[in-house]
Amino acid sequence: MRSPFHSDSLGKLILRLTVGILILLHGIFKILNPGSLDFISKQLAGINLPTALAYGVYVGEVIASLMIILGIFSRFGGFLVFGNMLFALVLAHRSQLLTLTSNGGWALELQAFYLFSGLAILFLGSGRMAIRPD
Repeated sequence: MRSPFHSDSLGKLILRLTVGILILLHGIFKILNPGSLDFISKQLAGINLPTALAYGVYVGEVIASLMIILGIFSRFGGFLVFGNMLFALVLAHRSQLLTLTSNGGWALELQAFYLFSGLAILFLGSGRMAIRPD
């Protein structure tokens, strides 16, 4: 008899919804506060990259999260989240790479969660519970 707690598709759906919704909230904040892109633009300029790349945050946090939530090209959405987080780590968090919080946790726990969850979705795909399973 198959256990009701053994469902790869349900596990993938839970992962997709968790990652997608949490990242989407960051994207919505940036849409509602467009001045937050100024920081990203300055960081890009600081490493001689075009400041227009700052708009990529909308791709990585809004479009990719919707792709993941709905299960439309989820693997590509996971790739976009992974890439978005690589940029975030390089631009805004590289000084925290070896830092612990006052509670002993890694300062980059949240960023690592998004980075590796995006990678997991890239490898796992959407599962059957998706608009376009892959």
